[in-house]
Amino acid sequence: MTEPQLAPIQIVFLLFPGITQLDFTAPAQALSRMPGARLAGAAATRDPIVTDSGFSILPTHDFASCPQADILCVPGGHGVAEALGDAATINFIAQQAADARWVTSVCTGAFLLGRAGLLAGRRATTHWGYTHLLPLIGAEAVPGRVIEDGNIVTSGGVTSGLDFALTLIARLQGDAVAQAIQLAIEYDPAPPFASGHPDRAPAAVTAGLQARVYDAAAARMEEALKT
Repeated sequence: MTEPQLAPIQIVFLLFPGITQLDFTAPAQALSRMPGARLAGAAATRDPIVTDSGFSILPTHDFASCPQADILCVPGGHGVAEALGDAATINFIAQQAADARWVTSVCTGAFLLGRAGLLAGRRATTHWGYTHLLPLIGAEAVPGRVIEDGNIVTSGGVTSGLDFALTLIARLQGDAVAQAIQLAIEYDPAPPFASGHPDRAPAAVTAGLQARVYDAAAARMEEALKT
């Protein structure tokens, strides 16, 4: 007796210049293993997208040819500040979200959801260096790696994308499927340092990183959100 075929699940990732590659590739790796999953990476054009790691990703679709998402995922990255001012990108998010079953973000991708009008009055999270800016898009900042509010799921910085993906897989197909995928990718974190969040990192490490990177990055994001 053959097992019944699951209905296809179309997963669309927004791609844009300056994307943090792990915001995209981590959840894509987990979600791609979900039975029935079909992945697409959509950008304004099908030209290579330069990531924050220096290498490029080739989109599968441009905005016009992209299929309708069942799951829309919007990653983050330092390129978000520029993407906030791109009408085609924001319109694509809004149009896809209108008929998507799930609307999701990783890291600062939350601000693109917000610019598209999707987080007003919603509970949400983002990278710890930017959470104070969530009220600028009408969202309520809530601590956590994965925050669900109705059909909208936001996740924290970078590696939180794996947690979001497994959480969503469990919602769609049950804990056993999500656990099998977690086992398949050997997601068994045992980091050498307990410094993955300001709540646990040494204060001097947090302060130094903020001074070098996130004070200026958050100020740039704030300026983009206010224009």
